[in-house]
Amino acid sequence: MAQTKLEPRMHALVWKEGKIFVAKCVEVEVASQGNSQSEALANLREALELYFEDDRLRLPSLSNLELFPLKIGYA
Repeated sequence: MAQTKLEPRMHALVWKEGKIFVAKCVEVEVASQGNSQSEALANLREALELYFEDDRLRLPSLSNLELFPLKIGYA
């Protein structure tokens, strides 16, 4: 019987730092960069595929992910 390949949905945060775009995965500590938003996301996708090639790694179970703003105090 053929094994079905899972295609999990991951989420990314993207922001600009100087002249480059940074893309960071929310679910796991993997990030990448590029000269454009689309390039940064493509590079992140490739980095995640390499990261998950290790069969010992398990996908995090974040089925009910919510984003909340936080106010923090600092000196």
